[in-house]
Amino acid sequence: MNVGVIITAAGSSERFGPTSKLDQDIGGRALVMRTVELFTKRQEVSAIVVAGSPDNFDEFKAKYGPSLGFHGATLVRGGRDARWETVKLALEAIPPECTHVAVHDAARPAVDEKLLDRLFEAARKLPAVVPAVRITATVKRIADDSIDVADNEDDALADAILGDAGRTSIQASPILETIDRSGLAEIQTPQIFEIGLLRRAYAQDDLSGATDDASLVERLGETVHAVAGDATNIKVTTPGDIRLVRAILDVRAPSERPAHKRF
Repeated sequence: MNVGVIITAAGSSERFGPTSKLDQDIGGRALVMRTVELFTKRQEVSAIVVAGSPDNFDEFKAKYGPSLGFHGATLVRGGRDARWETVKLALEAIPPECTHVAVHDAARPAVDEKLLDRLFEAARKLPAVVPAVRITATVKRIADDSIDVADNEDDALADAILGDAGRTSIQASPILETIDRSGLAEIQTPQIFEIGLLRRAYAQDDLSGATDDASLVERLGETVHAVAGDATNIKVTTPGDIRLVRAILDVRAPSERPAHKRF
């Protein structure tokens, strides 16, 4: 098995805030580099393609190009509007000798080695494999609309000084229904496919609405198999997730490390 890895790093990270989550310090290395390094020591992997944001590609390339090149990774421009655009562009850079493609979110730097072992082993026998964590919590469908239930009557002075920045906001949304959780699972990455199958999936005329690669393979009528994922394989979305990732990887925040060990 000869695997080419696509790292999707083109997202806007709007929910993270004004700074890039991919730049966050994770034990002395940027989050995106931590993610790339997951695959550099795998014997099955012969190529790594990192798809960066097209809007700040030159900056991304200047910042990470040398380090990515050291690891033998190729940097390409990703899509602007949808994840599937990014993967489709990156797929063109996968070398022809690769038999499989693994697609992984750049914002998942805490993949356990045992999870990779399971996925690669399953991919030797199955054409499409994804990691899945079965949902055990109660699942409810919540309405998109909400009301602010915070009591701001006593905040007149703060409003006068700070405007909206001084107001407390507690948004409450009505619950529409409770969903039967049996058979439901949260799907993670990396997702691994035979390269011919993934190319067929991305050759379809309509790719809209696809939130992961497996869904496009499913549209072909092909079977995707799930293997046990890992609850610690979290995707960094908010600043609070950075603290969780550091705890999972047992690394310190920059302020907690000696100055000469900070990057």
